[in-house]
Amino acid sequence: MRTRSAGLLLHPTSLPGRFGVGDLGPAAEAFLDWAADAGQSLWQVLPLGPTGYGNSPYGLLSAFAGNPLLISPERLVEDGLLAPADLEGGPSSPPGQVRFEEVAAWKKKLVRIAFDSFRRSGPADLRSEADAFAEGPEQASWLGDWTLFSALKSENGWRAWVSWDAEVRDREPAALEAARRRLADEIAYRTFVQFLFFRQWARLRAEAHARQIELMGDIPIYVALDSADVWAHRRLFRLDETGRPTAVAGVPPDYFCPDGQLWGNPLFDWDQVEEEGFAWWIERVKANQRTADLIRIDHFRGFAAYWSVPAGEKTAAGGAWRPGPGLPLFEAIRAALGPVAFVAEDLGDIDDSVRSLLEATGFPGMRILQFAFGDDDHEYQPHRFKANTVVYTGTHDNDTTTGWWRSLDEGTRARLHEYLGSIAGDIGWELIRAAYTSVADRAVIPVQDVFCLGSEARMNTPGKESANWSWRALASDFTQGRAAGLRRLAELTGRAEKAEKDEPEGPAVVPPIGPDQP
Repeated sequence: MRTRSAGLLLHPTSLPGRFGVGDLGPAAEAFLDWAADAGQSLWQVLPLGPTGYGNSPYGLLSAFAGNPLLISPERLVEDGLLAPADLEGGPSSPPGQVRFEEVAAWKKKLVRIAFDSFRRSGPADLRSEADAFAEGPEQASWLGDWTLFSALKSENGWRAWVSWDAEVRDREPAALEAARRRLADEIAYRTFVQFLFFRQWARLRAEAHARQIELMGDIPIYVALDSADVWAHRRLFRLDETGRPTAVAGVPPDYFCPDGQLWGNPLFDWDQVEEEGFAWWIERVKANQRTADLIRIDHFRGFAAYWSVPAGEKTAAGGAWRPGPGLPLFEAIRAALGPVAFVAEDLGDIDDSVRSLLEATGFPGMRILQFAFGDDDHEYQPHRFKANTVVYTGTHDNDTTTGWWRSLDEGTRARLHEYLGSIAGDIGWELIRAAYTSVADRAVIPVQDVFCLGSEARMNTPGKESANWSWRALASDFTQGRAAGLRRLAELTGRAEKAEKDEPEGPAVVPPIGPDQP
């Protein structure tokens, strides 16, 4: 395996396609073809689970389940579960945007039709495969809890589980058994949905591997209060007798946010988690290994120490640092699963304890070029990198590089000019070049920067409660010129093997870099 590689950051919902949201079907395979042509060997996605309020991949209803919105209708036609006519009249989201409510309603109706078809006359091999999935040991730790939880949420008008009847809220055995009988059909349907998701994802992962592309997944450190995980494992979280948090997650005040950020996630009771041998975390990592080759750990600094805010506080300012699980967690994971290919998101308020933990684990950290030019000799500037690093122009939480550039003060612009030597083309491509030519083993670029898009293509604005996560690429964005430009840069910098076809005579020339590439 080559030590230097290039990759792209693109969540599947942002893929182009026919049905208002990206999915795991033909458009995803077309993206893999384009990425392979572009010399890319890594595809990074955001968390893949079912989203709750705000459609955030970081506020999931389950840390283990898959997102039904990503199921491909075209693959269901191939499986004989839908007719081509069933795909007509789909949602009509505007170009470049997902309308989540409209898409979710249409997809749910479609998958219900597929489920009815499956129960009536599903092919025998598919039925056997579905049974094996439902009964398989890989699903034993989560599938039953998730399907019951989601069926109960539907029965309760999607209210949070802390507001359910106490017997079900508190998981009294008789109440759960009665619910399983009462909701048997709903549970069967939700099991079928998970079977479809993981079957389609396994196919897409195999297609990626056939093109020599690895997948990087994402584990948020925290889970949502209104999730199957907290409902089923209350003892692992700092909750009161009714299931409500006694303390919540956030980050402390800083120059940019004087009140800090109040995330509101329940905090782990790390003493209890450790007493149980970190079993829940081991299962979580194992599940992510089944979907990805590398795993990005979001908010890595929280494993060294986390910001704890008393429940009921209006801001994060009244919080305090508490010790995280530290190295014993990762030692337990390694003992159970062997070496795991983690990438640590070591961003934010980083101190020596975080640096020491990162060094002890040996995980690569992250460097974001948009953060690198506020000062001279900044630690995120490429000359300061270590090889064991993943470099990005920006992440899903950043503006696009073009949008960022337009907002810069003159001093930062001048420093960037001085550092790069010149800015002859699009700023996104100039930073791509800086990332590729760095010593970082991996360079990952959001596709918005490859496409030279502005702030209209931003995926997420932290602290903004609506209109996030809805950006979609257009099929026309994936041009041959851009693929050729990425491949040549990757070849020049040792991140891709030299293409065997179309070998030029004389010195190689990188295709023109800029927004008008054909």
